[in-house]
Amino acid sequence: MIETPQVVETPAQLVATIHIETPRSRIQHVMGAGIREAMAAVKAQGIGPAGPWFTHHLKMTPEAFDFDICVPVSAPVTAVGRVHPGERPAIKVVRTAYHGPYEGLGGAWGEFSGWLEGNGYKTAGDLYECYVIGPESTPDPANWCTELSRPVTE
Repeated sequence: MIETPQVVETPAQLVATIHIETPRSRIQHVMGAGIREAMAAVKAQGIGPAGPWFTHHLKMTPEAFDFDICVPVSAPVTAVGRVHPGERPAIKVVRTAYHGPYEGLGGAWGEFSGWLEGNGYKTAGDLYECYVIGPESTPDPANWCTELSRPVTE
């Protein structure tokens, strides 16, 4: 289901962010609106997107998500509405890729977590999902690709 994970050093990246706290049951309702709003802001300012959008999950509970929608940009975004400037720091992560529909992400994360534990990796509490190929690129969910990343603690 997932590709063999790799340790990767990610460079710092300027981003436009929208912070969202939502019940798990509402994630599909808030994600689309948030990404449209962030994309509209960076396109209107002529600074992006400068790469695939991603989410930075800060906290997850069985009931809720606390995360940032992030769109890479070529220059700092001017705050507008819920969109604010931000930066993904340069960090070391363990990364894998999942191919398939978004409904399979939970299983992919479970498989990835098992691999991390089985291989002795210690990770921070946050995680990243980068939507490399999605419905904006192809209508066939079998062709979608999502990178899953967990920051590594030393």
